[in-house]
Amino acid sequence: MPRYFFNVQIGQDILPDPDGQELRDADQAWEVAQAMARNLMGTAFERPVNWASALIEVKDEQDEIVLEFPFLEAVPFKPTSH
Repeated sequence: MPRYFFNVQIGQDILPDPDGQELRDADQAWEVAQAMARNLMGTAFERPVNWASALIEVKDEQDEIVLEFPFLEAVPFKPTSH
């Protein structure tokens, strides 16, 4: 199975994923990125975090970017009628 690395970028700060995860494909990597974003947004931090400027950059074993997952994409959207 391919290995994917989930590097978290918040503003100018990058938190690299040195180990990665073996997953079946890029679709499963997207699901993992979404779960990671939701988990991190539910975590209490010492300082406020601008989630609008945060994303997860998913790379493969060849260091190629497979996808970029903006944190705000993990927020469920419920349209309201006016």
